[in-house]
Amino acid sequence: MAMQFYTNIDQIMRDRSELARKGISRGRSAVALTYTGGVLFVAENLSSSLHKISEIYDRIGFAAVGRYNEFENLRRAGVRMADLNGLSYDRRDVTGLALANAYAQTLGAIFSDQQKPFEVEICVAEVGLTPADDQIYRLAYDGSVNDEPGFMAMGGQAEAIANVLKGAHQSDMSLADAVKLAVRALSSVGGDGGAARTIAANQLEVAILDRARRGRTFRRLTGTVLTDLLNGNGGGAAAPSPSKPSGNGGESGDDKAAEGTENAKPPAKGPDKPTSSAGSADLE
Repeated sequence: MAMQFYTNIDQIMRDRSELARKGISRGRSAVALTYTGGVLFVAENLSSSLHKISEIYDRIGFAAVGRYNEFENLRRAGVRMADLNGLSYDRRDVTGLALANAYAQTLGAIFSDQQKPFEVEICVAEVGLTPADDQIYRLAYDGSVNDEPGFMAMGGQAEAIANVLKGAHQSDMSLADAVKLAVRALSSVGGDGGAARTIAANQLEVAILDRARRGRTFRRLTGTVLTDLLNGNGGGAAAPSPSKPSGNGGESGDDKAAEGTENAKPPAKGPDKPTSSAGSADLE
């Protein structure tokens, strides 16, 4: 009879943790932080189609580092769950905390039951009606979840990047200041001899959850908008692009969407309620 080899369960878990941590640390970093108008996501990403940052639901965003195929499966599962709950109950019943708990259960089960854990680290963020209501959740490869205090970094040299954010982050900072801080934190590691790097705009993936927008708050920042923010000319970058006046001289739809934070309201029933889903925007 063949001899049955025994491996201590603690050693198995340590090996799985080491595998996942090494896989995550080899990837490029991503950060999420709050600012006065919502939540900002910034990630180093050389691809224009394989996104690390995406929309989950009306006021919820998603960012991840690690193996793309693994966190993309999680993202799509989160979109389906949010759509199902929003359709079955109400769109306001879909929260970032519920999604974070669902991801934690899934990652925890995979880490415990599967031979190979997911090599991913995830951020789920929800923008509130006020800055005090903003939420950022970090989910690790083993299913552990943490409520982060206004900022977080993951992937690569996350600890060094988080130290830069910790020293300069303020919840009332402008979008331009938040973008420059995130880029400064990302570029502070990885240079020759420990020196800071220069990261071009086309090497960044940037998106926001804009508190002032009604319905779906997720918006990507690309092109000249991102360049202006990096150059410090971001005075009006957070507002939607100006639209042509309506024929009757009234206020256009884009003008209404640019209402200030003080006028922001929960998603309402009727014509203001979004009719499309984040699942139909996989290209984002």
